[in-house]
Amino acid sequence: MSERIAAARKAAGSALFINARIDTYLMSLGDPATRLRDTLDRAAAYIAAGADGIFVPGVADAETIAALAAELAVPLNVMAGPGSPSISELAGLGVTRVSLGPAIALAAYAAARRAARELLAAGTYQALDGSLSFAETDALMAAQA
Repeated sequence: MSERIAAARKAAGSALFINARIDTYLMSLGDPATRLRDTLDRAAAYIAAGADGIFVPGVADAETIAALAAELAVPLNVMAGPGSPSISELAGLGVTRVSLGPAIALAAYAAARRAARELLAAGTYQALDGSLSFAETDALMAAQA
């Protein structure tokens, strides 16, 4: 990956922000006892190759996040979700960018599954309570145009 980052840096110069992703926490890679050190070592190699930021999805523990932020010389980016510290807490820990990744889409799929199960099992639609109206959806889309 370092070679790819170096090639991207060489091709793009400073015109591109390279946010290097490290999936050690998201994929539970390696020994949990050395995962932080392994992540930091990988981050150091990516930074040396030209990365402008480090993205560590899957890390939700405040102590680990603080340790990552303290040792990185570039911005730390994390993927938040249930069990993660709040945005203000993440900022206080040193996180500079927060992603939700696929969480919103996954929540929408879960809502669709609940509604379909209810419809098939009971023939009712209570799972749809609280849905946006067509007018609300149109207004949201119009505000972005």
